[in-house]
Amino acid sequence: MTEIATGPARAYSGVERAAVLMMLVGDEEAAAILQKLDPEEVRLLGKAMFAVADVSEAEVEGVLDDFVGHARQRTAIGFDPRPKIEGMMTKALGPDKADSVLARITPPEAACQIDLLDWLDANEIASLIEEEHPQVAAIIIANLDSGVAAQVLEILPESVQPEILHRIAKLEPITAEAVETLKSMLSSRVGKGGGASGAAVQLGGTKEAAKIMQSARKATEARVMPKLHKIDKDVAKAIEEAMFVFDNLLEMDDKNLGVLIRNVETDTLVRALKGVDESVRGRFLGCMSSRAADGIRDEMESRGPMRLSEVLEAQKVVIGIARGLAKDGTIIMGGGEDDYV
Repeated sequence: MTEIATGPARAYSGVERAAVLMMLVGDEEAAAILQKLDPEEVRLLGKAMFAVADVSEAEVEGVLDDFVGHARQRTAIGFDPRPKIEGMMTKALGPDKADSVLARITPPEAACQIDLLDWLDANEIASLIEEEHPQVAAIIIANLDSGVAAQVLEILPESVQPEILHRIAKLEPITAEAVETLKSMLSSRVGKGGGASGAAVQLGGTKEAAKIMQSARKATEARVMPKLHKIDKDVAKAIEEAMFVFDNLLEMDDKNLGVLIRNVETDTLVRALKGVDESVRGRFLGCMSSRAADGIRDEMESRGPMRLSEVLEAQKVVIGIARGLAKDGTIIMGGGEDDYV
């Protein structure tokens, strides 16, 4: 390596220091490390490796010293014990007995993911599934992070978006064989294989569909949700309820929250505020006159304990009123460009 004779010492970021270390180890060791990283980490590290190609000998020494210093501060080095345990069991018991023992002691996987999708961007995923049946598209989109899922949904033709969202919300556990079939279908198109899966996997559901809609742009939601209401009113309502909870009302400024309060009957407001903590209650009452706020407090105290079901039902009513006022343009819910309205 060539020494840099002049100029101040270069300040390396964490990923650049890791890139220097990667350039120092052998190809096999580097490959083993890369296999442990997720796709985004691989991209960042690969880019950094190009950026540090002109590193000097003195800078390498500095990076190594920094690495050793941090290593000494650690009390243990984490690793995946599975390969080591499997190797020991196989050598000690033979393949058949080892498999039997490992089947009983290996912790179950949290979920069965189509790992190939992590290496593709939203446009690539959309192009892979745009000609597939909506059920296939729903399963694949449900496998994604909600932010990426929203991007994929928005890229797909508008005509299929409501149906796919509906299918995501109605998804039931799918078998390992079905997941493996999807992996094979995807890998055959992009030339990358996937691993075997385990038991049936729960994907999608109302909450997952709600997360996707929350991550989508407001224009997408405004277009998709009314069409979903026509397909399945109950599912659309369930998604909307999962998208928006009572605490989200606090995202409004005082002016809009005050308008909402004036449109809610006193009895409903009393029941809704009965089940929230004092800070939330204070925010609502702070948007009212002192006299009105005192009246609400007195009413809550006089009613005593209240069933949770009553409180939740009243909160749903308030949320419904807020959504109606927002759709009419009477109030604005949220403060950002992509906030939910």
